[in-house]
Amino acid sequence: MYLRLSIVTALLAITACGRSQPGDTPAANANEFMTRLAAYCGAAYEGRIVSDDPEDDAWRTETIVADIAACSEDEVIIPLHVGDDRSRTWIIRQRDSGTLSLHHQHNHEDGAPDALTMYGGNATSDSSGSRQNFPADEETKALFDREGIPVSKQNVWAIEVHPARDMLAYEMKRPERFFRIEFDLSQPVADPPAPW
Repeated sequence: MYLRLSIVTALLAITACGRSQPGDTPAANANEFMTRLAAYCGAAYEGRIVSDDPEDDAWRTETIVADIAACSEDEVIIPLHVGDDRSRTWIIRQRDSGTLSLHHQHNHEDGAPDALTMYGGNATSDSSGSRQNFPADEETKALFDREGIPVSKQNVWAIEVHPARDMLAYEMKRPERFFRIEFDLSQPVADPPAPW
């Protein structure tokens, strides 16, 4: 009986790992998330699209690599390579509140910023140590209006890190749109060239 209770208790603890627990604060969850992500710093990982929106079919034929290139105590920079396109970089920062922000930097091949760059948002309070959710912030909504894509103002991005499953995921969703890439953290790949 004692052994069975111990096993059940251990399984519950494992299942709860990475989920928000009573008493967890957004800052504590952010710290846990950054610690998990930093463990993979300096390596690149190949991913694949696991969502099924036909809008993403062009990406399915490309090699997709996330390069967890630079990490500090309060920032992680992840260039995203899609085939030969090196225009995208995810920037995750710890804010003064302790919570996280995610922004998408887009550059042209000559290094000049794209008109649609540095969009993103701040993590929501329901984020956890394994998953951070980032709805579009007000600056991003204004940018999307200026660029003629108001439907994107409803975007919520998410990044997940699951060491037990060797998986990093990036996700974007809004009504009638869902995009998700999962990266295999068990198999680092060759470092890609520098982003644009």
